[in-house]
Amino acid sequence: MLNVRILRCRSALIRECMAEFLGTFILLLFGCSAAAQVKTSNEKNGQFLSVNMAFSVGVMSAMYLTKGISGAHLNPAVSLSFCILGKVKWGRLLPYSFFQVLGAYMASVMVYLVYYDAIIEYSGGELTVYGQNETASIFATYPKEFVSVGRSFLDQVVGTGLLLLCILCLDERRNTPAPPDLIPPIVAVIVLGISMSLSANCGGAINPARDLGPRLFTLTAGWGTEVFTCYNYWFWVPIVAPLLGGVLGSFIYLIFIHWQLPDAEPPENLLTFSSICDKTKHVNIVTEKGDEVKTAQF
Repeated sequence: MLNVRILRCRSALIRECMAEFLGTFILLLFGCSAAAQVKTSNEKNGQFLSVNMAFSVGVMSAMYLTKGISGAHLNPAVSLSFCILGKVKWGRLLPYSFFQVLGAYMASVMVYLVYYDAIIEYSGGELTVYGQNETASIFATYPKEFVSVGRSFLDQVVGTGLLLLCILCLDERRNTPAPPDLIPPIVAVIVLGISMSLSANCGGAINPARDLGPRLFTLTAGWGTEVFTCYNYWFWVPIVAPLLGGVLGSFIYLIFIHWQLPDAEPPENLLTFSSICDKTKHVNIVTEKGDEVKTAQF
């Protein structure tokens, strides 16, 4: 019988990076597959809401899969915010982010392989970023033509800030914490709400890895450099804005909620122990000879 301990990686950092890679891979596999199905079928096999729901299911599945190993960040904006808050060591930030982007890239490869025939049929064999039969948006996010760069930047800051603001409270014991086993579906519902309300302008990436990984894939798979130069080099917005938004959302949580909560009460067993000690401070012990001896002070 195979000894599974042989296959266990001894480095905690490598284990965590593996988890972040697989978790982000699962997240993007759900989401981009739904996008490919909806796009190439001209919305006969799903609609825009289908994509939102698929990404949310992907978040939930990836969190259940990897939360016990790395915490299931799945997002460089989350990793950065957790580093600033002291929840994660700074040495984890770059490795986590790299493997999150790599996971998103490999998920895009898988989606392309699965939906290759449909993509080629839909696009007429021409892989483009613009036009009625463009297919680049199956993978990365792109803005509407009428949305300015500044407005789309604000869009991503608000969306990612809302994400961090809503998830940071889930394990706060001084407030109303969620049951640990229910945190993944709760986060999934939060992501679904953000996707349904803040994704019309520019796709609602709220995750640099979710956008950069697939964009790098389309660069290497035939869509060309236009995936980075289009819309006046818009590609930097879903990378920079979520990082800023996550930090702002975290500070809003600290200022308005975390620092305003009541102090935690001492544990109940500590109170009981203290009261017992107080009661026994001046108890006298009667020996067999009838002498009265005071107990030592606690």
